[in-house]
Amino acid sequence: MKIGLIKGIMTTIWELDFYSRPILDEQEKKLWEVLICESPTSSNTPLDSLFRFTQFCSNQDVNSLWLRDTISQAIAQAPQPPEKIRFFRRPMANMITKACNELNIPASVSRRAYTLNIWLEERMRDVYPQQAGYSPSTNPTVQMLLQTPEPLPEALIGEKWQFVSLQVEAFQEMQEWSIDFGETFPLQLLSLPPQTPIPGLIIYSSRALPLAAWMSGLELAFLSFDSGPPNHLLLETGGSDRWILLNLNNENLVKEVKDFEKAKQQAGNVHFLAIQSGPDVETFAGFWLMQELGI
Repeated sequence: MKIGLIKGIMTTIWELDFYSRPILDEQEKKLWEVLICESPTSSNTPLDSLFRFTQFCSNQDVNSLWLRDTISQAIAQAPQPPEKIRFFRRPMANMITKACNELNIPASVSRRAYTLNIWLEERMRDVYPQQAGYSPSTNPTVQMLLQTPEPLPEALIGEKWQFVSLQVEAFQEMQEWSIDFGETFPLQLLSLPPQTPIPGLIIYSSRALPLAAWMSGLELAFLSFDSGPPNHLLLETGGSDRWILLNLNNENLVKEVKDFEKAKQQAGNVHFLAIQSGPDVETFAGFWLMQELGI
């Protein structure tokens, strides 16, 4: 089996959040907290094997030095250090990247913080309300300036495409699939029923491998419908980048994408993008399992 990032065991990625929590200290100041969790990069990663680390921080200690030292503590406790760190809060970008740079760890804004998002929701619901000084407040949304979609390089545009779906239970056999580039995550994170259809898009291209290799460097986030005008299916990547994947120049195409969006919502916004050299090929040049989050 030939796999890129899906190998997971060779690539350790951490997801990090450093922000204030709905808890007041003795000075009526909000406590801050750093959350670190390992990102599962394959569908068969055991969830109980993923590294987690938490540390509260007083309001007056919030700076890149404290964060750097705390990340160092996490590294000392972890089975292995991270090769890169993802975070989703854009306002914290300078502080987080500075702390990580001093540790020689690449860090970037990402919308693939799936495990961290679930963990943060759990703590908002079950942990913080039990803390002394808990002060209910709305969890601030992450503001994102939408970038103007860019066209894909001409050499990387697929020749054909097809909307398909796979049931959740089909992903249990993913470790047996032949995939060159991609990234997935365990669907048990979301507790979806086994028969839930997961919608996806397959792109067929005679240049499937170069296309998949190029996409593997973008950190794919999700597919989205842009009602324009004109209408497009967009590939969202990184922190805020957007690419025109398909031009939807007739009503039938628009309906297909709208049906895809509806199926995506029914599957907890989980979906996938696959790249193959042709419809009769059983191997994948690229395969990415994704989830659209409100981050």
